[in-house]
Amino acid sequence: MAITFNSAYLDGFMADHEIAALAPAVQAAHNALHQKTGLGNDFLGWIDLPENYDKEEFARIKAAAAKIQKQADVLIVIGIGGSYLGARAVIELLKSQLYNNLKKDTPDIYFAGNNVSPSYLQEILSICEGRDIAVNVISKSGTTTEPALAFRVFKKLLEDKYGEAAKERIYCTTDKAKGTLKELADRMGYQTFVVPDDVGGRYSVLTAVGLLPIAAAGCDIDALMAGAAKARKALAEPDLMKNDAYRYAATRFALNQKGKAMELLVSFDPCFVMMAEWYKQLFGESEGKDDKGLFPNAVTFSTDLHSLGQFIQDGSKILFETFVDIKKPKQDLFIESDAQNFDGLNFLSNQNMSIVNKTVMDATILAHTEGGVPCAVLEMPEINEQEVGYMIYFFEKACAVSGYLLGVNPFDQPGVESYKKNMFALLGKPGYEERQAALKAKLAE
Repeated sequence: MAITFNSAYLDGFMADHEIAALAPAVQAAHNALHQKTGLGNDFLGWIDLPENYDKEEFARIKAAAAKIQKQADVLIVIGIGGSYLGARAVIELLKSQLYNNLKKDTPDIYFAGNNVSPSYLQEILSICEGRDIAVNVISKSGTTTEPALAFRVFKKLLEDKYGEAAKERIYCTTDKAKGTLKELADRMGYQTFVVPDDVGGRYSVLTAVGLLPIAAAGCDIDALMAGAAKARKALAEPDLMKNDAYRYAATRFALNQKGKAMELLVSFDPCFVMMAEWYKQLFGESEGKDDKGLFPNAVTFSTDLHSLGQFIQDGSKILFETFVDIKKPKQDLFIESDAQNFDGLNFLSNQNMSIVNKTVMDATILAHTEGGVPCAVLEMPEINEQEVGYMIYFFEKACAVSGYLLGVNPFDQPGVESYKKNMFALLGKPGYEERQAALKAKLAE
C-alpha cells in the first residue's frame, strides 16, 4: 500500500543530477516542517493528525454519521473550498460519481454553499421535497458569505418542517470556542464538531470537516486514517531519493524552473474528477503567491483527449503532466466478441476493459512525451479507504514541501480576501462605503 512516483518518462526532459541538486533545499523544507520553524508553522497540525487525532471526537463523528443514516434520506453538506471539496472527492472516489443514484442504505448527499447561484439552490430544495433531511454546515466563522447564505435557507427549511426537533438534524463543524456559528450552535443545541485551529481548510479533509460526510456515506474512516498514518510514517523520511512525495515535489519545482507554468493532473477514471478539484485547491491556494507557483489543472482521459488532447500534443509547451495510474479498478467489465463484428472492434474482445483503459494511458504517455510534453506517473495500487488516506497525506506533504521550495508560505491565502472585500463593498456591507464608491466609479468608466 503506497503511492509511488515513477519518473521513467521524464528521461530526456531532465537529468538525475537536477533532482539530486535539490536535496539540500528539500532537506531544509523537511526540517522546517518537522521542526515547525518555517512560514505558516502555526498551521502544521495536519502533519501528525493521522496519529494524534482526537479519539473522543472521532467516536462522536461515527455515532453522528450512524444517526444521520437512520434519520435522513438526504444529507446537505454546506461549505466552500476546503470545507467541502475533500469530503466530496473522497465520497465520489470511493463510492461513485453517481453515488446519489445508487441503491444504498446511506443518504443521498448534496453539497451547497459553494456558490451563490439561486438556480442551483432551488434545484437542491426541490430534491428535498417530501424527504427527510439533515444538514452538516461547515464553517470556521459562520459568516463566510456563500455557506452562510445556504445555511440560512436550509435552517429555515428544517425549522418549518420539524419545528423544535430541527436541532437534532443540524450538525455544525466549526471553531471549538468562538465565532458566529459556534455561538448559534450552543444557543440552539446543535451538535458540534471542531475545525482545528492548527489545520487550514485545504488540509482538513482528515478532520471532522471531511470525516463526518465521508462516514455518513458509509466509508470506513478508521481505514482512511490508517492509510494516512502509514503515509505519515513512510513520508517522514528526509532523504529525497527515498521519499516519493519529496521526489514528486522536487520534480515539480525543477520543471517549473525550466519554464513549465502548468501541471496537468491526469486520471483515467471519472470517479477521480473531484479528487482533482481538491488537488487544484490544495496546490493552487498553497503555491500561488508572490508571482510564483505552477497553475494546477486537471483532465480526465480518454474523454479530454477529444477536447484538449490536440493542444497538449501540439500546442505551446507550457505544461507537464502527472498521470495517476490506478493499477486495479474498483470494477471491471469483460468485452465479449460479437458474431457480426458490426463495429469492427472484435480485436478488443475477450479481455477486460481495464486492459484497454491501461493501454490508452500507455499510448497517451508515449505520444505526449514524443510530442515534447514531460510526463510523470503516480502509481496507486487500487481504490479503497487505506489507499485514499495514503494518497491524501502524500499530496499534502508534497504540497507543503513544494511551497517551501518556492519560498512562499504554503498555509495562508491572502489573495482570496481581495474578491471578498470588493464583494462586500458592492453589496453594501456596513463599513465598506468608501471602497464601494471607488469600485462603482471604476465600473462606470
